[in-house]
Amino acid sequence: MSSGPIERGSAMSERAYAVVGALALAAVPIVTAAVPIVPLAWLLDAVVGLAVGPDIAGVGNGTVIGVVASVVFGLATSIALGPILVDRRIERLPAADLDDRPAAFIESRVDAIAEAVGVEPPPVTAVRAEAANVAVADGYRGPRLVVSTRLLSLPAADRDAALRHAMVRLRTREAAFTTATLPGLVVVEWVTLLATLLVGRRSDRGPADRRVNRIHGYEPDRERIPAPAYAAAGLLVWLVALPAWIPAVVGDRLFVAGRRRAADAAVARVGEAERDGLANAVGFAGDAAGAADWPPLLDRLSLVSMADDETSRVRGTSRQEARIRLARLRSKRAL
Repeated sequence: MSSGPIERGSAMSERAYAVVGALALAAVPIVTAAVPIVPLAWLLDAVVGLAVGPDIAGVGNGTVIGVVASVVFGLATSIALGPILVDRRIERLPAADLDDRPAAFIESRVDAIAEAVGVEPPPVTAVRAEAANVAVADGYRGPRLVVSTRLLSLPAADRDAALRHAMVRLRTREAAFTTATLPGLVVVEWVTLLATLLVGRRSDRGPADRRVNRIHGYEPDRERIPAPAYAAAGLLVWLVALPAWIPAVVGDRLFVAGRRRAADAAVARVGEAERDGLANAVGFAGDAAGAADWPPLLDRLSLVSMADDETSRVRGTSRQEARIRLARLRSKRAL
């Protein structure tokens, strides 16, 4: 029996998941903006209602106005700040000390791959990093490609396949959408990491330490905030962040991870050499040391996520993502 209908059904499912994930990512800046705006709009509406009476036209619609304002303000702010946030982070990365000849060669390879993929070649920033990774960002400020010196040192087929992966994400406009949603995701991630730190915080002095303190005539633990107070504060922060954290996790799982797999499939369809090269690049990037050199802000725009364990848990991302991608790339079935 032909596998055509099965493959078409799988492609339709991937697209449906991508749409759901995109909507979830778009909801993150809206919900984040709604946390302060909706209560404030409701409070102002209540004050106005008490002052002028509830029968005046427009009074009593504070919540609706707050929701509308959250949608407009949240999306507009995120779209405006996303490219700025990425550009400023890239500017702080250590530039690679490349001679004119290697720099020209890299630009020529990017130009050739971009032409083959069907996009305008983006400006290239080569950074000095042990992480073997490449990221592509896009937005109203234009596309940007960030590639580490370690990835550039890979064999030509592996390096070019990784660069093609980035160009595909540029062509499908995924990079532009992800860049636009980054500010909300960064806020949610920072808040939830803080909440997790507070919940897991413990006193760093045990009974033996306290005995030593008393012997030396001081007891600094008397002024410390009890660990249960930190835990309660962390739980409160988690509850506040939860409405934005849920769509952020859904978006990471369905859109970001799904679009990485879709870009894998697009590269693999070019030919066997590209498929094998991309598999080698993904495998090497996941196993090589130096992940701490790669900025967490660029993770969602990168060939491979390099978040640490705590950040991965907060994002709700699967540790098996890279293994699944490798299994799909190294299998002989169509992606």
